[in-house]
Amino acid sequence: MKSFTDELGMTGHLTIIKRYKDGEEEVVFDDHNIIVSGMGVGLAYMFTGSGSTTVLDYQIERFKVGVSGPPDGGVTSAIYELSGPLSAVTQYGNSTNLFIEECDQIVNGATISLNKVFPLIPANKITKIGDSSVRYTLVVDEESCNNLQNEDGVDLALNEVGLFMKNPTGAATNASLLVAYRTFSNILKTSDFSLIFRWTLNF
Repeated sequence: MKSFTDELGMTGHLTIIKRYKDGEEEVVFDDHNIIVSGMGVGLAYMFTGSGSTTVLDYQIERFKVGVSGPPDGGVTSAIYELSGPLSAVTQYGNSTNLFIEECDQIVNGATISLNKVFPLIPANKITKIGDSSVRYTLVVDEESCNNLQNEDGVDLALNEVGLFMKNPTGAATNASLLVAYRTFSNILKTSDFSLIFRWTLNF
């Protein structure tokens, strides 16, 4: 049986670029993404009038990066969270230029209150590029996510990223929902470069 997003023909594509301080750019990933079932859930809330009454709550305007992709059992449209998301503002960096919001998240149909950490996507980084395509540009700058390590001092590489819908249920406290996901090869982030995620969704 086709999912709701399959019926709508929704697809996506992600390009990841390293941009060095001298302006040189290197494409390190260029492939499709996974539109997860949360997209259908969020749109169902909107189309049936059972969720938020504010259209802004259905915007895809936040993301996460993680260090443990792919999830156990492999990547499928049924996932609802990154397998190893950065969980503290300090992991994104004390001098980061990212604006971080701590709020709730919808996980497997339930809202959990664990002060999840979401970098926000500035409005000028969300661009309509066609009648039915939107590009989201996520910038993890030179001051962000550098030299990550676990509790044992082992280096942690970025290898997963997800896009989130703001607050589709209209909860009093934002409860965000994963709508697109992708794993990629390990990247040990340092201050030598920024990471630019150019993510296009086709509706």
